[in-house]
Amino acid sequence: MGGPEIERLIELLARLPGLGPRSARRAALHLMKRREALLEPLADAMTTAARAIQVCSVCGNLDSRDPCGLCADGKRDASVVCVVEDVADLWAIERSGAFRGRYHVLGGVLSALDGTGPDDLRIASLVARVRGPGDAPGEVREVVIATNATVEGQTTAHYIADRLAGTGVAITRLAHGVPVGGELDYLDDGTLSAALRARRAV
Repeated sequence: MGGPEIERLIELLARLPGLGPRSARRAALHLMKRREALLEPLADAMTTAARAIQVCSVCGNLDSRDPCGLCADGKRDASVVCVVEDVADLWAIERSGAFRGRYHVLGGVLSALDGTGPDDLRIASLVARVRGPGDAPGEVREVVIATNATVEGQTTAHYIADRLAGTGVAITRLAHGVPVGGELDYLDDGTLSAALRARRAV
C-alpha cells in the first residue's frame, strides 16, 4: 500500500468519531488526490487551531480567547446558566437560537462504569460560580440542567441538583418527551413515559 506517512494519516483519521479503517482510507485518498485544494488548507487550519484554541476558564467552551465569546457577550443573560455535558451539546443548543443565557460545560457525566466521579467533572466550579464570591450572592438566578436523558445523564443531573440545594437558585431541567413532528406509534416506551410525566395544561 502507501508509505508510513500515508499509514499514519489513515491511522489518525480512523480515530475520529464515525470513521473506521475503511472510511479513513477513503478519506485519506480523497485528501491526497486534492492536495492543494483540500489537504494543505486542512493541515494549515488544524495547525492554527491547535495553537489558538483553548478552554474557556469560565464555562469550559472552546474558543480562541479566554473568556470565550459567549461569556464575554454582555448581551447574554448572566443570571441563567445552562449546564451541558460537553461542548458538542453547547453548540447544539446554540444552533437552536432558543437560549440567550450563559453555559457551563461539565466535561462528561458521572459514571461508575468508566470511573468518572464528581472530581473528574467541572461540578465544583459550577457550584462556586452559582454561590458567587465570598458571602455575596452570585448573579446566577437559574441553572438549567441540560444533560442527556441517559442513566448517567440523569444521575449527574440529580447530583448537581443536590449540590446546588440551599443556594436559593432555581434549578430546572430540559423537558423530555415527544419530539416536534414525532408520531406516537414510532416512539419508544421511555420517551412516551417521560412525555406523560411532563404533561402540561393547554
